[in-house]
Amino acid sequence: MSEFKVKPTGAFSAEMTVPGDKSISHRAVIFGAMSNGPCEISGFLPSEDCIATVNALRALGIKIEELESDERGPVRLLVHGKKGEFKKPDKPIDCGNSGTAMRLLCGALAHLPFRIDLIGDDSLSTRPMGRVIDPLGQMGVSIKGTGKNRTAPLSLVGTTELKTITYDMPMASAQVKSAILLAGLRAHGRTQVIEPAQSRDHTERMLKYFLVKTLREGNTVSTWGGQTPESRDFAVPGDISSAAFWIVAAAARPGAHLLIRNVGLNPTRSGILKTLVRMGAHISEFVEETEGEPYGNIEVHGTTLKGVEIAGDEIPNVIDEIPVLAVAAALAEGTTIIRDAKELRVKESDRISTTAENLRRLGVPVQEFIDGMEITGGETLKGTTLESMGDHRIAMAFAIAGLFATGETVINDVDCVNTSYPGFGEELLQLSSSQN
Repeated sequence: MSEFKVKPTGAFSAEMTVPGDKSISHRAVIFGAMSNGPCEISGFLPSEDCIATVNALRALGIKIEELESDERGPVRLLVHGKKGEFKKPDKPIDCGNSGTAMRLLCGALAHLPFRIDLIGDDSLSTRPMGRVIDPLGQMGVSIKGTGKNRTAPLSLVGTTELKTITYDMPMASAQVKSAILLAGLRAHGRTQVIEPAQSRDHTERMLKYFLVKTLREGNTVSTWGGQTPESRDFAVPGDISSAAFWIVAAAARPGAHLLIRNVGLNPTRSGILKTLVRMGAHISEFVEETEGEPYGNIEVHGTTLKGVEIAGDEIPNVIDEIPVLAVAAALAEGTTIIRDAKELRVKESDRISTTAENLRRLGVPVQEFIDGMEITGGETLKGTTLESMGDHRIAMAFAIAGLFATGETVINDVDCVNTSYPGFGEELLQLSSSQN
């Protein structure tokens, strides 16, 4: 069993970059495959999740060349778009641990009039798929989850006569929204998605970048059928969800200084910065590029944080960062309340339960709710052995907690980190050695 062994550190000074954005990497190769020609994708994240999307597209007949690699895998790809004319795969498409791959591919394949099966690992096979089955079914796709409670494996038979819909989403989900919009490119007319709160907008931005007509009116997003993405090269910025771990490590440590370069600063993803600033963090962001996906630099000066309430419309844009924000709350003075985050219970683990349990093991008072938790900060964290439950964000969040705990903190089962952040362990060691 793999593990992180973390010892406490003091104030540090560091400058770094983080790997390419996972959400954007998935979408970039999918849009490249649906485009009308070759697209060079730079800054690609060679994580297990994103490689699963690449392998899925290859199985569907898309030629993808690896132009450049680092020690972790391919970081620059050439995707030869075929206007979405995918071939029937020889066997089920394996999405590994990636819900993004499975849900977005359902939309991208909705127009194909033959059966495609999509499978995943044990974790992915427990995650809710009814949320894409229902709207795609309304569009005319024959799709069902053959697992318990409509979970994967999925069986999908598309149609060349996709219907347009106006879909009022019961929850804010960028993956579901994206699946509907991708299917809408092959429907006849206007497809609309109404969100209860705005979720991350990578798909809408990418549609626009690839010269596909879209429209946002309030919380309604529309696209029109009969459009093919125009082949264009695309640069993937650094992943702010990966940067979040180091940002919290610096923000909660008085005297620390951190500069992260070339990281994505999409307003629908950078909610963690606003939340930490409300907690008293000293954070500055400098946007350098705005076409496609905005990116730039983030500078952090450590200070003492204070507890806040995190809830409502704020939640969709910090949903992936809740575990590390909970660690920040444990290090802050006062009480932090997290509400309206029930979605966390159907991630790679039940992230409300796993976060609360690991905080308690570190000596933090926590009250768990069905949709969040109340965390009393200011207690001294006590190093102990923690379980990741096979969840990459839990493993990384509590590695950061270990930097502030007395003694040694051991996090078990951390191979899962490779699904989103290969190289995190090495960065953790470098950070430990960069103290002032």
